[in-house]
Amino acid sequence: MKKILAILLLAVSGAAFAEEGGIALDRAPINPNDRLSLQRGAAAFVNHCLNCHGANVMRYRRLEDLGLTEAEIKEYLLFTTDRVGDTMTTALDPKIAKAAFGVVPPDLSLIGRSRSPDWLYSYLRSFYHDPASKTGWNNLVFPSVAMPHVLWEYQGTQALEVEQKMEESTGDIRVTKKLVLEHPGKLSPLEYDRYTADLVNYLAYMGEPGQTSRRHWGILVMFFLAGFAVITLMLKKEFWKDVH
Repeated sequence: MKKILAILLLAVSGAAFAEEGGIALDRAPINPNDRLSLQRGAAAFVNHCLNCHGANVMRYRRLEDLGLTEAEIKEYLLFTTDRVGDTMTTALDPKIAKAAFGVVPPDLSLIGRSRSPDWLYSYLRSFYHDPASKTGWNNLVFPSVAMPHVLWEYQGTQALEVEQKMEESTGDIRVTKKLVLEHPGKLSPLEYDRYTADLVNYLAYMGEPGQTSRRHWGILVMFFLAGFAVITLMLKKEFWKDVH
């Protein structure tokens, strides 16, 4: 009975990740083995996210695992006073952040695991202009979010369209929400999707930088155990072949 309850709870939690607040989440096209995507995502994280958010369990030197050299990290991804061995901390004063946004921006080290890549990918593409909010922005996935749309120059400005339709069979009112691009940004919609996918790929990587090597060694260990099991079975047959 306990096992059945545990399976049901996992199924419910999985459904919650697939759809949040009635909004279906888009599948994040990420690949932890795509080093170029991870490099682009790291650059996007440093240029946009690190201004307010930190990643206090991630060190710049870990970016060498993505194929970057120490010289490239220093030239393209470090601020003036940072060193390669430092953690990716933000220079934003928490008191200033609290006054500006009403909340201190969270650390993003494990955001890929706590929120899921699908949620992050959908969230970064679901901002829309909202004059009633403090920042002038709102989000379809995270309503009343305190974070402004820091990537608006790339995506452009979206507007929220709400449609109400009555179901003829039940008489219930069905509300449909849709985002429409009003003013294009520097990137086309496809280019912006790719840009956010790279960023989400890096955010997911930060949550577990060793996942690729872990899976690689896991597969090798499974092959070793399978081969060892075959050898053990052959030895068993050899030792017991004369026993009647």
